[in-house]
Amino acid sequence: MSREIGEVILDLKNVSLAFGGVKALTDISFDVREHEIRAIIGPNGAGKSSMLNVINGVYRPQQGEIVLRGRRFARMNPYKAAQAGISRTFQNIALFKGMSVIDNIMTGRNLKIRTNLLLQALWWGPARREELAHRAKVEEVIDFLEIQHIRKTPVGRLPYGLQKRVDLGRALAMEPSILLLDEPMAGMNVEEKQDMCRFILDVNDQFGTTIVLIEHDMGVVMDISDRVVVLDYGKKIGDGDPDAVRSNPEVVSAYLGAGH
Repeated sequence: MSREIGEVILDLKNVSLAFGGVKALTDISFDVREHEIRAIIGPNGAGKSSMLNVINGVYRPQQGEIVLRGRRFARMNPYKAAQAGISRTFQNIALFKGMSVIDNIMTGRNLKIRTNLLLQALWWGPARREELAHRAKVEEVIDFLEIQHIRKTPVGRLPYGLQKRVDLGRALAMEPSILLLDEPMAGMNVEEKQDMCRFILDVNDQFGTTIVLIEHDMGVVMDISDRVVVLDYGKKIGDGDPDAVRSNPEVVSAYLGAGH
């Protein structure tokens, strides 16, 4: 499908999150539009991963609310988020290292399985047909990510860059409408970063998936993002298109120090 940025589908309003006396996020508001690539940037400890964890319900903020397609959530949880079409990858890869690539990606289909455990165990009738349909979807993801040659390899044997690609594959297997990516290019070499950039842009363009992205590589962020929100010490210090953010003195100061 062709990519056309639409209306606001995710709106975070006045979100504050604290752990004991430590404030992770303070009164943060921003929105995400349908089909856009929305980046969250900031120095280490700025609260970026905490923000993603609020969006998909891992953390519950003490204040604020999430509005998802007009529906208000004072408290989201990961199951509700997944049901609503939100999937994510993690900064620290959370794959099943002893399982094959195809089986890891298959776990992304769990929410879509309708037949009961007994039928699945017997692999009979509707369960067999359903699993074959899910496996066909997984094969589409594998083809899309160009990892056919490792589909049966245990994930633990793969180099880091390919493990990151499998992690993306598992998130895509959910067929999400909103994809949260937590530093998808961390630890990658230049070639691996280029590949990951291409896949992110293709997911956004071909599937129309809305992407919320945390990334430290400013070159990548400025190249692929439609809008950027900047956090520093848990507060929002910038929000806008890449050019506006790049020229924001507060953002420059947070990254380079006031002397610059």
